[in-house]
Amino acid sequence: MVGVCPERVNFNYERMNRWIFSQCTVYPLNHIGFCLFSDRYYDYVMAINLPHQDSLQAWYQGPLGQLLAQAESRQLERILPDMFGYHLLQLGVHGSDTLCGASRIPHKLKLASQPEVTSSVYAHASRLPLTSESIDVCVVSHILEYDSDPHAVLREIDRVLIPEGHVVVLAFNRWGLWGLARATVGWRKSLPWTGKFYSPARIKDWLSVLGFDLVSCDGVFFRPPLRHMKTMQKLEFMEHYSPHWLTGIAGAYVMVARKRTSTLTPIGPRWRTEKNIVNGGLVEPSTRGIHCDRTR
Repeated sequence: MVGVCPERVNFNYERMNRWIFSQCTVYPLNHIGFCLFSDRYYDYVMAINLPHQDSLQAWYQGPLGQLLAQAESRQLERILPDMFGYHLLQLGVHGSDTLCGASRIPHKLKLASQPEVTSSVYAHASRLPLTSESIDVCVVSHILEYDSDPHAVLREIDRVLIPEGHVVVLAFNRWGLWGLARATVGWRKSLPWTGKFYSPARIKDWLSVLGFDLVSCDGVFFRPPLRHMKTMQKLEFMEHYSPHWLTGIAGAYVMVARKRTSTLTPIGPRWRTEKNIVNGGLVEPSTRGIHCDRTR
């Protein structure tokens, strides 16, 4: 049971953060309750000093990161071949250098917020140095969890996408086994648990506000995040026998949305001729009363 804050009157958020950390230290179960059910806890405790998104690259090189990278790559190999266009943009780093290798789009750009050898563009995700409506497909690899303003990132993606363009979002799931692990060890400030995990419903709601239509949302990596690799190998059957409706408990998910375009149909003016009540000029002859003699 979560305790009651003894300083409920006239306390600021910094004081509240110190109290929450003290409660989590004395009563570890309080941390789970704050992390799973409190959005304010997300905003003012877990978001303090968010790690750089590029620091995920080191975590992806570990055993658990490699397993997740392989699962996400397999999912994109099934999705990307059905998307066509001229330009593809990848936002964020990933454990696999060939994350978008299955795409048939010839020109691929990779953007990172820190200089990298494999990156094509160096910029912040909320301020893309790209022309409006110039990208056909945008792959967002765990950007939203580690950015201080995910709404600005989505608005910028909406700006650079062409009408009927696609956005593919890779994100960690707030619920499920990975969300529970984040609730228990997130206070240690270790990757990837220091990010703000969002549920698929939350991301879908944000995209719908911007005018996107949901195409699909598939769960990725149903195994618990364990460090013991032999146990992870024994649990590999969970990846093959997990039904589609278990997306909510997956460790991550891949969401595909299409940018909706509202086409306007021009309606021409309806020209009406005014009808005269009284006809002027000569009287028009009428055939009424004229009989034709058919016997002749």
